[in-house]
Amino acid sequence: MSEANPVALPSEAEQRLYQQVLDQGGRVAFREAVEQDPAGVLRLLELGLLVHDAAAQVLTAADPRAVGDRISARLRAEGTRMLLRAEELPALLEDLTQAYDATPRRADRSSVVQHVERTEQIRQRVRRLADEAREEELSLHPGGTGSTPLLDRSPERTRRFLERGAAVRTVHEPTALLDGPTVRWAERVTGWGGRFRTLSEPFSRLLVFDRRIAVVPASADDSSAAFIEDPAVVAFLVAAFERDWERAERVQWRSAEHGGADESAVPVHEQVGRLLARGLTQKAVASRLGLGERTVAAHISRLRELHGAETLFQLGWQMRGAG
Repeated sequence: MSEANPVALPSEAEQRLYQQVLDQGGRVAFREAVEQDPAGVLRLLELGLLVHDAAAQVLTAADPRAVGDRISARLRAEGTRMLLRAEELPALLEDLTQAYDATPRRADRSSVVQHVERTEQIRQRVRRLADEAREEELSLHPGGTGSTPLLDRSPERTRRFLERGAAVRTVHEPTALLDGPTVRWAERVTGWGGRFRTLSEPFSRLLVFDRRIAVVPASADDSSAAFIEDPAVVAFLVAAFERDWERAERVQWRSAEHGGADESAVPVHEQVGRLLARGLTQKAVASRLGLGERTVAAHISRLRELHGAETLFQLGWQMRGAG
């Protein structure tokens, strides 16, 4: 048996070969056995279950008890040797242990996730990241611009950021079209080159700066946030943003600040209501205003709540009466 592997016991095929030797009276011709199973014969010779008589050119079956005693002795010796080495190991590695403890090590920034508590600290951290960003700012914002404490927006910083050739892409819910501050902000930033879309499907809040660091809420009230720098996790979140961006709808952001008598000076939901009052369908309203049907549906849902209308027909009738 090999000293390197003292616990390698015979396989089922090797046991069958040993049994065949016993069936032949415990003694077979060496040549016949090798022709039948050369690998098996070699293993049984290594184990000591077969003994080769070179003069007679025969193989003889040995007593398995003797083989078992020999294997047990080797295992006990090997176990004792390993126990001694285990006791010596800490002393052998003592110099390396002391060197490890004495060496200052840099933190591995490739997998850092930091949790920041309190809204003001989150704002300060996000503001610093926004100032350091050079290429891109991606954001998912359920609700409107003012609905999250995570992003303290600075118009001047955003304008300079876009003028340098950087990109700003933001996804809101369709209800953001009914929020005056959000509409005015989106109209302003769009004029500088930013891009906004709306998504009717549920999505979670997210900020990504230069595809390097992502910020996600760590509590329902946004009082805690996770700042993620792990490249694999950030790449996953960017891919999630891109999927939402592709499903989101392009919209026309119009505020009442740049109006006069122009139709674009009227809030979008009022424009939707006026067209419904004229008898236009939801699809026709979307086409007339250049909006997606899901966006128009969100406006209609809001108008039905405001006017207590149960159906689209009833809403149109009430809008005509109001007109």
